[in-house]
Amino acid sequence: MINVTKPYLPERKKLDKYIDRIYDTVWLTNNGPLVKELTERLKEYLAVKHLLLVSNGTLALQIAYHALEITGKAITTPFSFVATTSSLVWEGIEPIFADIDPETFCLHSGEVEKAVTPDTEAIVPVHVFGGTCDVEAIGKIAIDQGLKTIYDASHAFGVKYKGKGILKYGDAATLSFHATKLYHTIEGGAIIFKNEDDYERAKLLINFGIDGPDSIVGLGINGKMNEFQAAMGLAVLDDIDLIMEKRAEVWNYYEEKLKDHFQLQKRIPGCSNNYAYFPIVFENEETLLKAKGKLNSNGINPRRYFYPSLDSVEYIKGANMKNSRDISRRILCLPFSTYISEEKQQKIIRNLLSV
Repeated sequence: MINVTKPYLPERKKLDKYIDRIYDTVWLTNNGPLVKELTERLKEYLAVKHLLLVSNGTLALQIAYHALEITGKAITTPFSFVATTSSLVWEGIEPIFADIDPETFCLHSGEVEKAVTPDTEAIVPVHVFGGTCDVEAIGKIAIDQGLKTIYDASHAFGVKYKGKGILKYGDAATLSFHATKLYHTIEGGAIIFKNEDDYERAKLLINFGIDGPDSIVGLGINGKMNEFQAAMGLAVLDDIDLIMEKRAEVWNYYEEKLKDHFQLQKRIPGCSNNYAYFPIVFENEETLLKAKGKLNSNGINPRRYFYPSLDSVEYIKGANMKNSRDISRRILCLPFSTYISEEKQQKIIRNLLSV
C-alpha cells in the first residue's frame, strides 16, 4: 500500500538518547529541559525570536487569537484544512471568506481588500502547501485598515520569502508539528509572535494563567508541549537536512514527469520550496475521480486535499467562493514522504497517465 504520507521516524538509538534524559530527570511536562532545548534550537533554525511550543497546531491558532485579543470577524481562506476555520468558530470569531488565487491556491490580496468591513478585526491567511501568500500586499492591507494578521503557516516550516523566513510576517504565525508534516513532534505546534508582549501573554495562556506557584493572573488553558513530544522533535530536527534533501528529490522527480500533464501550484517570486506536498490539478472532477479510483485499485492512496472548500461546510454561512470550490473539486495530493522510492513514484505516475 502506498499511502498519501508516511511519518518520518528517526533511528531508535537517536530517539532513545533523548528519552533516556526524560527517565533521568523524571520531568515529563511543564516546560521541561527538552522543551526548552527544542525551543532554542527551533528559534535558531527558523531564525525567529518569540517562539512558543504548544501541544498541537490547532491550539496554536486558538492561543494566537486570544493573545491578540481577536473577538469579532476575521477574513480567511476557504481553501485550507478545516482547523483554520473551525478554530475561529470555536473561539466565537466569525470567519469571513475571501477567494483564492487559482494558481497559488493562497488568499488573493485583492479579494481580501474587498472583504474588509468596519467590523473586521483580523486576517487569517494560509501558506498553502508551503507556497507563500502575497505577504507584502496583505501586510499593507492590514496596516492601512488597522487589522491584526495571524498566518496559518502549518505547511510552511523552513520556507523563506526573498531570503527572509516567512514566519516573521504578521503579528503571529502558527506551525503544525503533526506526524504527517515534514517536521513533526508526533503532535504539536508552535506560535511565533512579532511582539514580545503578545508572546508573554501567550505563555500565560497555555499554562492556565499561572505565573508562579501561588499566583493566577488571568484565564488560561492547558496548551503545553510535553517532554516526549519534544524528544521526538529534537531527534527529527537532528535529521532535518537529510529529510529536506530526500524530499527535494521526490518533489523534483514528480515535477519532471508531470509538469506537462497537470496544473501544478505556482509560487510567487521569491518563495522557496520546502517540498511539503505535491498537489496536481485535473481538467475536471470527473477525470480526477477516475484517476483516484484507478490509483486506489492499485494500492495507491492519494488524498483530495483540500476538499471540500470550507465555504460549503454546513456550520459556516458564507458566500460561494468560486475559485476555491473549483480548485477543491479538481485537486489531488499525491503520495509524498521521505521514504517513497523512485520505483513507487513510477508506479503512481504510470497509473495517473494511463487514465
